[in-house]
Amino acid sequence: MESNAFSLLSFKGKMKVLHLSWIAFFITFVVWFNFAPLLQMVKTSLGLTTEQVKTLLILNVALTIPARVLIGSLTDRYGPRLVYSALLAVCSIPCFMFVLADSFLQAAIARFLLGFIGAGFVIGIRLVSEWFPHNELGTAEGIYGGWGNFGSAAAAFTLPTIALLFGGEEGWRYAVGLTGVMSLLFSVVFYRSVTDTPKGATYFKPKNLSAMEVTSKGDFALLLIMKIPMYGALALLAWKLSPSGVGMLSDFAVNAVYIGLAALYLYEVSQVWKVNKSIFTTPVEEVHRYKFKQVAVLNVLYFATFGSELAVVSMLPLFFLETFDLSPVLAGMVASAYAFMNLMSRPGGGWISDKFGRKPTLLILTAGLALGYFLMGQVGSDWPLWLAVAAAMACSFFVQAGEGAVFATVPLIKRRMTGQIAGMTGAYGNVGAVVYLTVLSFVSYQTFFYVIAATAVLGFATLLFMEEPKGQMAEVNEDGSVTLIDVSS
Repeated sequence: MESNAFSLLSFKGKMKVLHLSWIAFFITFVVWFNFAPLLQMVKTSLGLTTEQVKTLLILNVALTIPARVLIGSLTDRYGPRLVYSALLAVCSIPCFMFVLADSFLQAAIARFLLGFIGAGFVIGIRLVSEWFPHNELGTAEGIYGGWGNFGSAAAAFTLPTIALLFGGEEGWRYAVGLTGVMSLLFSVVFYRSVTDTPKGATYFKPKNLSAMEVTSKGDFALLLIMKIPMYGALALLAWKLSPSGVGMLSDFAVNAVYIGLAALYLYEVSQVWKVNKSIFTTPVEEVHRYKFKQVAVLNVLYFATFGSELAVVSMLPLFFLETFDLSPVLAGMVASAYAFMNLMSRPGGGWISDKFGRKPTLLILTAGLALGYFLMGQVGSDWPLWLAVAAAMACSFFVQAGEGAVFATVPLIKRRMTGQIAGMTGAYGNVGAVVYLTVLSFVSYQTFFYVIAATAVLGFATLLFMEEPKGQMAEVNEDGSVTLIDVSS
């Protein structure tokens, strides 16, 4: 049947779902990154200081870490169609709040709440996995991630022009407002056009929404350990807002955040225990087991891939400007070559993963990632500009192809928990960005690139513990019967 063929020119069946999914993700990234291209206009219009602008950039990503975990759980429970539609509609509200802001405080609250829309990515991972077989899954997820991720570059290229068309000091408000309208309207289109699964297929849901299930005692301990860096990244963000950083929060407020994060972690430990305590008395049947170490490895790899991408996209224009003494406009254009690679690299990583195996692909791409950032650390003013750009694009290929290969593997671990797993792995990408950008505030550009290369080497080492997904995974139907889902040929 035509609807079953993998054809990018088709808008039927699974291909229709894929196209609507990447468009939804694209819009979330346009909305999430609608501030950076208009930064100077907003600064002038609202009379902000440079420190206040930096604070808004920090707040823009702060909420995304917990949001990805929460949205992943909600997706597993209520289905991608409802959750994606709701996210697009609800997040248009803080977008409009930002449009109407006339003070730093109002803008700060709006940008903080808009961090939630950065969680949209994990919803599509589950939806695409429901519609595509294992041998096409990497390619489909790569297209979803790569083409959707391009929304940040699209915002950078189009929003300043739209703002200028409306003209005046307030032109940025119309440009940002337009992205909110897009998000609101597409929420209706998405809800009316998508179903969670193909007709006749079962949408498997997790037994619990409050915490991730694990199937062994060792996995229980590993899950609790892997939760710590997410809280650590939020604490790091709080520190950056403290008097030691940009000074937005008082010492008392920051200490209150630290205590709150510690209490939240302890509460989460109690929920993990509540959901999984039975494994300490009754072993889980072999057919229903999965290995959480697979999730942990993918978390580390996404920390190094997407984490470094977010960080490098933020600093690369300034790096080229200062290293080669370029104009701001030319530096931005040159640096955009890094983001442009997303259109082909991420789908390419997924396709290679489909053809040659998940683990071998990840090993090769992670090794390339380490070498690529080591090469970037060598770039200096004595290099020809074209060679520096070529090095950035080569590095970018391995970064984004690695992201595609990571999420070619995520849906093959445990179907009913795909949203939760994607949420945790996606959150680790944001954790990586926070860590890398914090490192950059203390070291030179060269050292920054070397630090990323070192974490890629660590990722390569952890990857040795990963097992290639093979055979089938089992899910239980409501009537108690078991469905086996292929994860390899």
